[in-house]
Amino acid sequence: MVTTNSTKAWFLAARPKTLSAAAVPVLIAIAFAMRDCHLIEIEGNAAQPRIVLVPSILCILFAWVMQIDSNFVNDYFDFKKGNDDETRLGPKRACAEGWITERAMKIGIIVTTLLGSAIGLPLVFYGGTAMIWVGIACVAFCFLYTTTFSYHGMGDILVLLFFGIVPVCCTYYVIMPEGYKTISTEAILASISCGLVVDTLLVVNNFRDRDNDRKAGKRTLIVKLVDKWGERSALWLYLLLGYAPTAIMLGISVYDSAVLGTSTIALPLYAAYAIMHQTTYRQMKSIYHGRELNIVLGGTARNIFIFGLIVFLTTVMGFAANV
Repeated sequence: MVTTNSTKAWFLAARPKTLSAAAVPVLIAIAFAMRDCHLIEIEGNAAQPRIVLVPSILCILFAWVMQIDSNFVNDYFDFKKGNDDETRLGPKRACAEGWITERAMKIGIIVTTLLGSAIGLPLVFYGGTAMIWVGIACVAFCFLYTTTFSYHGMGDILVLLFFGIVPVCCTYYVIMPEGYKTISTEAILASISCGLVVDTLLVVNNFRDRDNDRKAGKRTLIVKLVDKWGERSALWLYLLLGYAPTAIMLGISVYDSAVLGTSTIALPLYAAYAIMHQTTYRQMKSIYHGRELNIVLGGTARNIFIFGLIVFLTTVMGFAANV
């Protein structure tokens, strides 16, 4: 039993399991900033610069608060649009279940938006005034994803941008020391890989809801793919979104190993991730319809977090072995 507007209700509304997906881009950015600081020392024969700790902490806090903010916005507006009715197949939502009142949720959205802005504002001291525009874009993403773009098949592009390219590149930029604030090619490739991997979560979510979304006039990318090329095309998209980033990151690890002259554990670790991704793909293909796809959703969230850990470990251990 969940008491209306209770601490437990807000905890459930925040969807804590989603915070790992928000943490992964920051984790990857930190790993590549550490990597590139070490490579600067090797290539320039200068003292190794160090990443800046304070913006690292601010970035992870900002990512978590904005993820919660996005969850609140999604909860509220989907409820207002009538999407969270008795036909919903996904996990329960706070407003639809009566755990949080509409008025309280609106206040919650305002509070988390302001808190996220307050946490992100000091990043201006480390990344310049451009960080203000990045913050505004992140806040706009929270609202526009649910209210507009997800209804027109643009959700996957936003995930690529705001769970990959923007958080990885911006975190990398602000935590690099003064004099080295450029974004390496490898960091950009890592940001794209991160966005693609995180998008596997959206693909499962939209594959599960494809019939309800179609009825509601929500033309997600999955609905468009299924209508044009059949349901198997959505399954292939899920598979590709896991394998392509794995190949990219494995390539970077092999390159780093060659440059640093060290051995790498990347191959077995990424092979393990690929097996896990293949397993959730087979589950998705086997279940195909209904609430049981939430099992695949949970497995995919786990895969994303493990992918982030593998990227961090293989990137950091590569140069650590050469210290």
